[in-house]
Formats: sequence, structure tokens, C-alpha cells
Amino acid sequence: MTAPDNPSLASKRREILPYVLACVTMAVTVLTLHLMGRIWWCACGQRFLWTGDIWSEHCSQHLVDPYLFSHISHGFWFYGLIMWLPLRYTRPSLGWALCIATIIECAWEVLENSPIIINRYRAVTISIGYTGDSVINSGMDIVACACGVFIARALGFAKTLALFVAFELGTLLWVRDNLTLNVLMLIWPIDAIRQWQSAIAG
Repeated sequence: MTAPDNPSLASKRREILPYVLACVTMAVTVLTLHLMGRIWWCACGQRFLWTGDIWSEHCSQHLVDPYLFSHISHGFWFYGLIMWLPLRYTRPSLGWALCIATIIECAWEVLENSPIIINRYRAVTISIGYTGDSVINSGMDIVACACGVFIARALGFAKTLALFVAFELGTLLWVRDNLTLNVLMLIWPIDAIRQWQSAIAG
């Protein structure tokens, strides 16, 4: 006869499961992006950890760029929606909240690098030269979203909201773009905003 599972061991496995699933989802996404034809790093042959010029060919091609803050904010929003929408039901643990947020972010990264979204960005936003993200950049965007989940959990609603507003105002002043404008221009482009954003090009 086999001995029954140790209850504490089984509990630990259940706790670890969502984190394992989140990591597996990220690994599958990275492989999917590569199979979609995304290059691993910038085609320039150089490997920068940071690029701050959203107008150059290096944006979205290296490890991190100014849009990192938008992806951290993704984590804020996903965590908030996951934890606060089902008020009448049991709220998920941090692990499951992270797992769900990672799945959503990974799905977006795949969609964002599809021809339909790439062409949409080029047609209606300031990203007229956008050709998609490198795999390393997409991977870091997913990590940034996960960090956003942990930050939101640690700070609570009020402080997380304040940090989100700070990110939005900071990047608005810095590169004239942020998560709010990015979503707005992708869904409902406004020419006056695009012209204002384009005024700092070059």
C-alpha cells in the first residue's frame, strides 16, 4: 500500500502551481513569438539594456524602454480587476492573480505582434515605424506586468492608484505618450493628439 500524501506537501504544491503555470505560459509565449518570426534582440546587432528614444528603430527592440511603465501599469489594472470585480465570490490568491494576469499579458503580447495590430499602430498612432517587439522586449514586458501585480498587492489600492497616476503623468511629460493615450489612440485615434505627440519627433 502507498502512504497517503503529506497534507502539508500537497498544500505547498497547490500554492506553487499558479506560479509554475505563469512561468510555463511565459515560456510558451516566448517560443510562440519566435515562431511568429520575431527576432530575439535588435536587428542592429547591439544589445542595449535600455533605450529611451521612442522614435528610434531601437524602441521595443532592446531589454527595456519608456513603455516599461505602461506594462507595470498593466499589472496594476489586471490585479485590481481580478481581485475586486468578483466581490460576491472568493477572491483568488496572489499566485492565481499573478497567473491570470500573466496569461492576459502574454495573450496581448502575441496579439500586439500580429500583423493586424502592428499595422493598426502604424496607421493611427505615433508608432509609424513600428514593426513589432523583439522577443527579449516582449519577455521583459511580461515580467514588468508581473512586477505590477506584486507592487499592487504590496501597496494597496490608494498607493497603487497614486503610482499609476505618477507613471501616466511622468511618461506624458517625458515622451508624450502613456498607457491611457496608447489605448485611446489604438481604439479611437484623434488626429490632434497624434500631431501633438509627433511634434517632438527627432
